[in-house]
Amino acid sequence: MSVTTAETTTARLVEVFSAIQGEGLNVGTRQIFIRFALCDLRCHFCDSAHTWRVPRTYRVERSPGSRDFETYDNPVSLDLLLKWVQQLNVPGLHDSISLTGGEPLLHSAFLLQFLPQVQKRTGLPIYLETGGHRPQQLAMVLPHLNSVGMDLKLPSVSGESYWQEHAEFLQRCNKSGVEVFAKVIVSAETDSAELHQAAELVADVNPEIVLFLQPVTLLESAQRHSQANFSAPTPAQVLTWQAEMKRSLKHVRVVPQTHKMLNQL
Repeated sequence: MSVTTAETTTARLVEVFSAIQGEGLNVGTRQIFIRFALCDLRCHFCDSAHTWRVPRTYRVERSPGSRDFETYDNPVSLDLLLKWVQQLNVPGLHDSISLTGGEPLLHSAFLLQFLPQVQKRTGLPIYLETGGHRPQQLAMVLPHLNSVGMDLKLPSVSGESYWQEHAEFLQRCNKSGVEVFAKVIVSAETDSAELHQAAELVADVNPEIVLFLQPVTLLESAQRHSQANFSAPTPAQVLTWQAEMKRSLKHVRVVPQTHKMLNQL
């Protein structure tokens, strides 16, 4: 018998809106974004540090792409979040729903209840954007996911180190058959030995998994949200890193954080 608690029926949000995905395999597609509050990581390059804690209010876009928001008090109930998603779900417009943050898996108990219902009501695939360091919480919701974008945190860039957790996380995704890819943010300060370790970690799970190298995108509008200053890698650095990583992996793609270029933060 399941127990209903506030943890399973409410969530802490930052915003719900419609936009173009800027990273990974889904880049360029239109998604409904549900941005959850809270993150247990403190990555140096984070452009969403405002999601680290729970704000008093969250905002909801009135209509898709309008950038016209209404604000409501946190937390949000499951039924109300379903209402907000349906409000934005114009037929034929969106390719999927993105769970982003913060770290969405900190709301895994809520997602376990929410995801089957939102899938039934919208018919849209579910895409999880995650730090890839919580494999136990992933296991709870994995049957309800269609694709996963997993960040690989390089200590030299992020200040975080979760190699073992990343490996287990990726293994769970690969075994489940869900579409999964890895993302690595790189800067001029990136330790190439860590990139080699990242490539080997992914290859040990499945060398067919796509890995994205994402050079830090240093735009003024993005830097206002960042906690640290980084230098973009040179073209020579990126070309060298890609060539080295392709010794272990079949698919290594270099794609910048295009949402920053579109000013969609």
